[in-house]
Formats: sequence, C-alpha cells, structure tokens
Amino acid sequence: MNKPVYILGLSAYYHDSAAALLKDGQLVAAAQEERFTRRKHDARFPAESVAFCLREAGITLKDVALAAFYEKPFLKLERLLLTYLNYAPAGLGSFLKAMPVWLKEKMFLKDVLSAELAGFGGEILFCEHHEAHAASAFFPSPFASAAILTMDGVGEWATTSFGRGNGGRFRLESELRFPHSLGLLYSAFTYYCGFRVNSGEYKLMGLAPYGEPRYADLIRRELVDIKADGSFRLNMRYFDYCAGLTMTGPRFNRLFGRPVRRPEAPLEQFYMDMARSVQEVTEEIMLRTARHVREVTGEKNLCLAGGVALNCVGNGRIVREKIFDQVWIQPAAGDAGGSLGAALVAWHHYMGQPRQADGVNDTQLGSYLGPGIEDDQVEAFLQSRHAPYRRLAGTDFYDQVAELVARENVVGFVQGRMEFGPRALGARSIIGDARSKRMQELMNVRIKFRESFRPFAPSILQERASEYVSLPCASPYMLLVGPVQESQVDPHSRLSGPRGLSSLKVCRSTIPAVTHVNYSARVQTVTRERNGEYYDVIKAFERKTGCPVIINTSFNIRGEPIVCTIEDAYRCFMCTDMDFLVLGHCILDKREQPERDKYSKEDIVRELD
Repeated sequence: MNKPVYILGLSAYYHDSAAALLKDGQLVAAAQEERFTRRKHDARFPAESVAFCLREAGITLKDVALAAFYEKPFLKLERLLLTYLNYAPAGLGSFLKAMPVWLKEKMFLKDVLSAELAGFGGEILFCEHHEAHAASAFFPSPFASAAILTMDGVGEWATTSFGRGNGGRFRLESELRFPHSLGLLYSAFTYYCGFRVNSGEYKLMGLAPYGEPRYADLIRRELVDIKADGSFRLNMRYFDYCAGLTMTGPRFNRLFGRPVRRPEAPLEQFYMDMARSVQEVTEEIMLRTARHVREVTGEKNLCLAGGVALNCVGNGRIVREKIFDQVWIQPAAGDAGGSLGAALVAWHHYMGQPRQADGVNDTQLGSYLGPGIEDDQVEAFLQSRHAPYRRLAGTDFYDQVAELVARENVVGFVQGRMEFGPRALGARSIIGDARSKRMQELMNVRIKFRESFRPFAPSILQERASEYVSLPCASPYMLLVGPVQESQVDPHSRLSGPRGLSSLKVCRSTIPAVTHVNYSARVQTVTRERNGEYYDVIKAFERKTGCPVIINTSFNIRGEPIVCTIEDAYRCFMCTDMDFLVLGHCILDKREQPERDKYSKEDIVRELD
C-alpha cells in the first residue's frame, strides 16, 4: 500500500492566518487562526490551526511531504521598496514602520517557517498570492474547465487577475497591478466612512442600501477611470495608502467636502450615500470585468476568489445577469483561503497530480472543515459547570429546536465541524424566526452588540428558495444577494416612507427580519446532503409554521471571532441575551443557568471594530 501524501498549506503574517491540509489531494481540514486564539483577524503564524489539522488527520509534521505558503515574500518586498522609492520622501514614516518587521522576519520567511514547523523535514514551497486565490477557486469547484477571476487589495503586485483552468492545471493570463486596486478603492471608502480597513468592508456593503448613489459620477470622474473591459486606473492624488499610514489624503476630504467619519460617531445620510456610491462603482467594475473574461476565455463557467469576491451584492449581479452559465465562489475567498490554494497548487502543479470534476458537486465539503463537537464532550463540559440541559435525539430534537425558534427565541446553534471562511453556515450560528418584525433589531442590539443597520441572512430550504428570493442558482455558501420575490413583499411598504436608518422600522415582506431595506436578501440555500441536521431543523420549522426560512447569523458578538469550541459557545451564550443554546443535541435554557448573573459582554470582547 502506498503511503499517503500530506500537503500543508499556510497563509500568515499579513491578514487572517490559516492552515489547510490535503491527503492525496483531498481536503481533510482547514481553519483560521483567529478561531483558536480568539484574536480577530490574527495574522501570526497559524500554530493552532496547524496543530488542529494534524490532529484531525491523526499525523505529525514528520508525515507531511510538502508545506506551501500563499505568497512570494521577495516579490512583495520588491513592490514595497519600489513604491517607497517612487513616493519618497513622502513615505518615510511608513517605510520606517514597515522595514524593521521585514528585515527581522518577512524577508527570511523560509527560515521563519522552518523554525515554526519544528519537526517538519519536507520541502517548503512558495506560490504567488493570486495564484493561490485562483487555485482555491478552481480546484475545489465542480467544473472540469472554467474561467478564473481573482480580485482583492493586493498580493505581491497583482490586484486583479484572470485566466482559465482545465483539469489539473490553470494559467493566469492577465493582471491589473498595484496601486490600481478595486479592493483598496473599497477599503478607502471603508476608512472614510469610519470603519476598520480589512474588517469593516462588509459593514460598508450593508450600509449602502440606506443611501443614494449621489457621488457615483464624481467617483468615476475624479477617482477612477473605468475602461470597457473592466480595467481601471485610480487617481492616486486622492489616496494615501502607497506612502502614508492612512487610506485617503486631504484631497479626498476636500473633494467630498467632509472629513473622515470618527468611529462610533452618528451615521449621517452623507456617509450612507458614500457607501451606496462606491458600491455602485464596484459593481460596475465587477460586471465589466466578468463580461470581458467571458469574451476572452470563451468559458461558460466562472470561479471567483479574493477579498472582493466576498462582495455578495456584486456576485449576485454577475449571476443574475447570466454573464456565465454557472458561477462558483470560494467560501474562504479572502487571505485565509490562500492556505488551501497554496496546498492545491503544490498537489496539482508542483506534483503534477490529475483532478476529477463531475460538473455538479464541489469538493469543499460544505466548508465544514474545522474542529467538530460530540455529544459526550458537550455533556462532560456542561456537567463540569453544573449547567442544566436536556439531551434529545431525532425528530424530538428537530421539533424542539423548531418550536423554540417559532416562539421568537434567539437560539445559539452549534453542530458538527466549524465552518472555514467568514460565513456561519449552520455549524456555528445564531438562529431565529425570519417572520418576526422585532428580531432584526433585537439580535443586533441585544445579542450581537453591533450597529442596528447590519442585515441578517436567511437560511432557506433549497427546494423552496425560489419562492422567496430571485436567484437563478443555489447559494450554499451565503455569497449571493438576490431580490426578495414580489409575492413575498408587502406592497404598502413600497409607499414613500422614512429614509436612512429610520427605514429599519418598515415591515417589508413575509420575512422582515432578513429583508434588507432595498428588498434584497443574502441567501444560504440548505440541503440535507450538504448541511446535515441543520436542514432537518429548518424542515421541522417548515412543518410547524409553513415557512422554510430562518435567520442565520454568525455565533459571536462584535469584536469577537466566530466561536470554535463548546466553551467559546457557552461563554458567548452566557454573556448575551440569547434565550437558548443548542450544543450538539443538548439544549440549554438561559433561565435555568445558575451562573447567568456572573457573566457580561466585557468577558469576551477583546476589541471593538
């Protein structure tokens, strides 16, 4: 019997460190470091993630044949040095801040990785950043051949790239280079609107529907020159990220007539309009680029990755306008997914291994790739805390959870293996009744401790999804936004009413808790084959209420990563106004917990983003 070949993929030191492990090319495990260390967007070496992947496979580092890193550090250093030289002397402060870290650690990354991977005797490979993104998009996809499009802030030099894949190979054919970056343009407006770069972009996307695109033409005229093929050039006089320590400069403020919004300051209509304007421009670039890629490659399928591929509104536009026959998006589209991409590059390109694709099923395993939980572990933990609970099984369990949701309770739901990527998909989720008029505000303010404007996503039985949301395909990884079907919309809500955040009070549809102010929803379609018992719970809710839709939001509070362990979930449950906690098949009622007065949200908040 041949010895299995294990390949370890790594992303680290820049943003969202992660590790992924392949066994003979098959995905075994993957997880972000933040979930273990409880430091949001932890960028350190993913020691805990590596240890988990090895435990999951039942091996040690001595059994790993190759380790692959998702960037080429010398290429990145080249870009940094040339950029500083081009902007000298303006970038001196940024240069003095960045160079000691490079000289001490990043320039000698191979030695650093060797030291961190103590006991590993195999080869360490490096692939380019957008190559890792492309591999993470194409190789797990169901397509035998496809176009590939990657868009993010910046890797070494590339900010956007496209190419095509066939079988076990792919080739990137064209790229847009730094400083002209769609991801950095979006991050500049994230910064300007008072949110944190590299974590607040999804807030900007959620804020956009409250505004009007009043500044879109000004952005096109002054900030970004968009070509017919989706390529563009930024007017760098308005941006400061090349040489400074901020995203935008004084000219940017003068152009729009307002200063950068202070974090936590009231959200004025102006900033909502700014969010809507840059979202419109972003979608235009995404659509033009996708059309160009279809024309040039001639491929009927598209694979997407990179941080911009988490813009589910733009993704939804690409899908609904049917530029491609089918689209597959890597669930961990950002830097964390680069760990998986690097490992797949090593397997298919470096080792020359073939790949099979059936055209229907991806090999992402539902993205349930993290640590799992077992009922016996849950019971041992709860008994150690003297926490009252009930353990149920089968139909009794599904019916009981469905009943709790139908009674407008907020339920923490932890099942099986944790998700890989930023979306909770029913394994580390907080769930609620999508029909409730009060649930959106309740969950934002009292459970998540976050801004009231933030939307929630619906989990919908896939076989009934078309009754509620207009999308031409399934959306298993919650990466597509589509309009709520007119048959579900309350026609009276379309009459002239309040604007801005006050419009939150309007009941727009039969599922108001997940219907955004522009009558859209970010959808997760759920099947028994992919989502296991999460599907059974929603099915039980459908039998009880006639509605196949529940709220699904990530199990965490603002400033904290999604929960990983049983203890993480219990602590978050006790620190919030959550009503019930489901751990495996064990159900906890907050009112019965003897220690409920000993916890507060400050016990788990590490930072406010």
